Amino acid sequence: MTAKIIDGKQVAAQMRAELKDKVAQLKSKGITPGLAVILVGQDPASQSYVTAKEKACAEIGMHSDDNRLPAETTQEALLELIAHFNTDPKIHGILVQLPLPKHINEDQVLLAIDPNKDVDGFHPVNVGRMVVGQDAFLPCTPHGVIQLLLRSGVELAGAEVVIVGRSNIVGKPLANMLIQKSRTGNATVTVCHTRTKNIAEHTRRSDIVIAAAGRPNTITAEMVKDGVVIIDVGVNRVEDAAKKKGYRLVGDVDFPAVSQKASLITPVPGGVGPMTITMLLYNTVLSAEKTLKALSS
Repeated sequence: MTAKIIDGKQVAAQMRAELKDKVAQLKSKGITPGLAVILVGQDPASQSYVTAKEKACAEIGMHSDDNRLPAETTQEALLELIAHFNTDPKIHGILVQLPLPKHINEDQVLLAIDPNKDVDGFHPVNVGRMVVGQDAFLPCTPHGVIQLLLRSGVELAGAEVVIVGRSNIVGKPLANMLIQKSRTGNATVTVCHTRTKNIAEHTRRSDIVIAAAGRPNTITAEMVKDGVVIIDVGVNRVEDAAKKKGYRLVGDVDFPAVSQKASLITPVPGGVGPMTITMLLYNTVLSAEKTLKALSS
């Protein structure tokens, strides 16, 4: 058996086309979805990521307010900027790129964002709403994983799912989303982590394995059953002298071996990655739709 590739670029392109239509509809009613992007410092990876987000906004017709601040920016100045965007009617989503410089308290910054503009889905209010099944902005990477599964025809209801990784950004929210009573949930979920005694014992019985551990070859062929669905969230650099940059990107899954047993699998790169930015756009458009609804009521 050779697995069918779940093409994240293709799914993301499909969703962005749908969002572009929604943006056009909103514009015809006087609202242009707006995303405020705040980057503090010169981290190359963050700069590249923020640039990609701004480009994606332009592609679907959204407004992007780009704010690139020096690394020595004070926490007070950052909080003032967030407060400004909280009350700016042209802005429907606020994104503060993480990580922040060490002198800035990330928790306080995230708390300062209006939950109604928290399109990253990190504010405790949105996290709480998500956990109890209320309307909320869902975290982008976990929501992107679920969209990949749904749009690939994977049945979630009743499925045995193992998530390897328990981060606040991926593992924990994804587990909560998958157990909800909804079309995006109703799965039976096991979360494995560094203290799990025998991860393979859990992954071998799983219909869907989601790897989000941040370590290459966390999932090997011996750890999965035939026909399993594999979602690889990991992005790791491994040395490769044959590459111009001296390294290549790999996921958390031994792709060559596992792809011979799986029915569906995401590649790295080109799998989950393109979905993260797409779901950020999705949340911003959703926020603008909520604004329109409130103005119309």
